[in-house]
Amino acid sequence: MDIYHEEHGTGEGCPLVLIHGALSGIGTSFGAIRPLLSKTRRVIAVELQAHGRTPDIDRPLTVEHFAADVVELLDRLGIERADVFGWSMGAEVALRLGTDHADRVRRLVLASVAFDIAGMHPGLLDGIQDLQPEHLHGSEFHEEYLRTAPDPAGWPGLVTKIKVLDANLPRWTPEQIRSLAAPALIVLADSDIIQPEHAVRMFRLLGGAVPGDLTGLPACRLAILPGTTHTTIPQRADWLAPMIDEFLDEG
Repeated sequence: MDIYHEEHGTGEGCPLVLIHGALSGIGTSFGAIRPLLSKTRRVIAVELQAHGRTPDIDRPLTVEHFAADVVELLDRLGIERADVFGWSMGAEVALRLGTDHADRVRRLVLASVAFDIAGMHPGLLDGIQDLQPEHLHGSEFHEEYLRTAPDPAGWPGLVTKIKVLDANLPRWTPEQIRSLAAPALIVLADSDIIQPEHAVRMFRLLGGAVPGDLTGLPACRLAILPGTTHTTIPQRADWLAPMIDEFLDEG
């Protein structure tokens, strides 16, 4: 599969890979923040199978497949290790890279991720199987797809595959999170699809939520964005970019 990607910036440090959310592409996920992050580093933005400019193939959409595709892209580009910033489904892919391909990841920025479905608000996905492609017509995601997809008529197929993915969300055990080698910055909206208690639990599993003045700061970080929803996280570029830059530069 020919995975579409864009490269921006010329920084000499560790490259940063951007992985978009479900039904989204580079523009709707990172259009505002990508120019800010690429001022000081090499940024590689990808579009996963059936999303944006990357065509679909005869294969289900799974987080495991997506992670393997990103590793293959890194191989093609001759990149041994990268920092990874994922939002929503892209954060699941980034987390899978961190747990299953640990040698390829240096640092992780995980925006709106749950390591278990119990971390989402109860009942949130109850009606997902009733979602029809036309329900999203006119949305920024559908409009981006029509502009960029190799086959604009493939939208119904993408929605159908995403519904299957949502019905089989990936899971990680607390032990897997605790053993994550890459330092992680967890980002959450205060009105997200993920419960804040879950983000705090994940932060604790990673070694956070300690009295830093006495113990020193942990390698992981937690940022909760006020007055923000799941889908408006990409609009918080001015807040996120300096936090991400500082976190990535620390290593």
